[in-house]
Amino acid sequence: MTEPQKRDRPWLMRTYAGHSTASDSNALYRRNLAKGQTGLSVAFDLPTQTGYDSDHILARGEVGRVGVPVGHVGDMRTLFDGIPLEQTNTSMTINATAMWLLALYQVVAEEQGADIAKLTGTTQNDIVKEYLSRGTHVFPPGPSVRLITDMIAYTVGNIPKWNPINICSYHLQEAGATPVQEIAYAMCTAISVLDAVRDSGQVPAERMGDVVARISFFVNAGVRFVEEMCKMRAFAQLWEKVTLERYGVTDPKQRRFRYGVQVNSLGLTEAQPENNVQRIVLEMLAVTLSKDARARAVQLPAWNEALGLPRPWDQQWSLRIQQVLAYESDLLEYGDIFNGSEVIEAKTAELLAGAEAEIAKVLEMGGVIPAVESGYLKSNLVASHAARRARIESGEDKIVGVNCFDTTEPSPLTADLDTAIMVVDPASERSVLAALEAWRGQRDEAAAQEALAELKAVAATEANLMPATLACARAGVTTGEWSFALREVFGEYRAPTGVGGAPVAVAAEPGGELDQVRAAVAATAEELGAGKLRLLVGKPGLDGHSNGAEQIAVRARDAGFEVVYQGIRLTPEQIVSAAVAEDVHCVGLSILSGAHAELVPDVLKRLRRAGVEDVPVIVGGIIPAADGEALKAAGVAAVFTPKDFGITTIIGRIVDEIRLANKLQPWTPAPTAATN
Repeated sequence: MTEPQKRDRPWLMRTYAGHSTASDSNALYRRNLAKGQTGLSVAFDLPTQTGYDSDHILARGEVGRVGVPVGHVGDMRTLFDGIPLEQTNTSMTINATAMWLLALYQVVAEEQGADIAKLTGTTQNDIVKEYLSRGTHVFPPGPSVRLITDMIAYTVGNIPKWNPINICSYHLQEAGATPVQEIAYAMCTAISVLDAVRDSGQVPAERMGDVVARISFFVNAGVRFVEEMCKMRAFAQLWEKVTLERYGVTDPKQRRFRYGVQVNSLGLTEAQPENNVQRIVLEMLAVTLSKDARARAVQLPAWNEALGLPRPWDQQWSLRIQQVLAYESDLLEYGDIFNGSEVIEAKTAELLAGAEAEIAKVLEMGGVIPAVESGYLKSNLVASHAARRARIESGEDKIVGVNCFDTTEPSPLTADLDTAIMVVDPASERSVLAALEAWRGQRDEAAAQEALAELKAVAATEANLMPATLACARAGVTTGEWSFALREVFGEYRAPTGVGGAPVAVAAEPGGELDQVRAAVAATAEELGAGKLRLLVGKPGLDGHSNGAEQIAVRARDAGFEVVYQGIRLTPEQIVSAAVAEDVHCVGLSILSGAHAELVPDVLKRLRRAGVEDVPVIVGGIIPAADGEALKAAGVAAVFTPKDFGITTIIGRIVDEIRLANKLQPWTPAPTAATN
């Protein structure tokens, strides 16, 4: 009989949170900590993540939407007011501007009287996955790796308990990565970063073990329980091998695979969203049941994230799910309950072999950065995501409540959709802008400009950028000013979209849906006297989650459209200019950040001012029903949300809207031989 052992300490329990203003988010953090949350996970808004001040043109409609705006050290003070940072483990989901936010955090900790050597927490700081999936990158790969290297060197010497980088495969899975790709590409990122630190000369060779010990990972756990658990065991085995053989780290404690997790958001459904609760529980078990590959920190999404922004009660529910498992079950009383399982060992070995083969391929290209710049990695992810979507559309992959078992009783959880999610008060953006203007007016302007000049001077050398960044934080420099000073030296970067290189995911079988849509596209183009129908796919604002837009672009291409897709981070003016210049037949806008209510009407107005009257505008994203109706009333032809999983059907709807806008009769397919 197996005797229970002394209970392990539970993992850190977090909820990913932040919205509206620093003061609102501070109140939320205090409430969450009072409910038993044991760590903070800060969500920053998109302007903060992409290095824009809240009053920049691209920030319009995005301020405080998907996270908290932090424009300067005053905002950081407010964000953590009354929260002792020396005693708090804080994770910050921040990448391109990670150095800046860590500097602000350190300055506030110093103001609190903290010993910065005792600070614990994590800056995500993985820019590679931003190029591939999430889109909050700013600088080109070379300077971005330098910023990461400088941060690692600084923290190892000054904030030794801090995790300066969180290699993040989470968003790779959201972008379509298979488990093998998720392991391989994350490990390639880790190798590139560690090589850069080793080769920079900033860390003595004998301290590389200290560097390795502070590298953490942030992963995704999908609903395929066995595969996801084996993925984590393979991750741990591979990390052990790489750190020992490539970097000569002999201390087993320094080689320990340390990871946090947020379980899968890609699989959350708008249809029957109550099913998301059991999905979240199953996904959490994949990263907690196996002691040898157990997460060190867990944060769970809320059941209603496919509908909009979760409320505090929804986040509390997700926290309670963790607490029930950790404190009511006997999970933490036993060793690894899967050791010795032939099934688990075989699946783990299979994933490990596949990942090592893919790693070898990337390293032959020169590493992860050349693989990003060539478009190889992005094309692979777009192709994997397209294949997954095709399996869902065909019914091969079953999604309960979406493509099977879709009959349902009325849900009390969503009886009133307007109150089932949290809505950010538009007045909060105005208050942030007013506060930013006041901050600039009261600071020592000469000191701020002097600090910025020094930052640019250091950026032009090979010196570590962290001291100059700290000086900027203390001088009252803003997020946008810090970022644009470095933009002047480093330039900006637009990552490959991966759309052009993605293979065909769905065969146009005779008489099948795609075959019929292709016929409709060709017939409509002929009737309009165009060589091809032209579709512009645009992402206005700062939302970089481009997976949906890419899939629409790929399927429209396969259906015979000429697709104009320019990637992310476009102003309404740029989108309209492209629509006019390319003489497109339809404009498709994708927004998942909640900024649709402001940005979509702006595009419509600009199109009308440009004299474009017969080009329908369609919109896709996480759009509440009431907002969807308002957009249609403003002139949007169609609105698509996560419940519309059939991409080929969406493309067919686009053709219908083009015909309607051009006063053509509805298209009907020619009779097939079977119906003659």
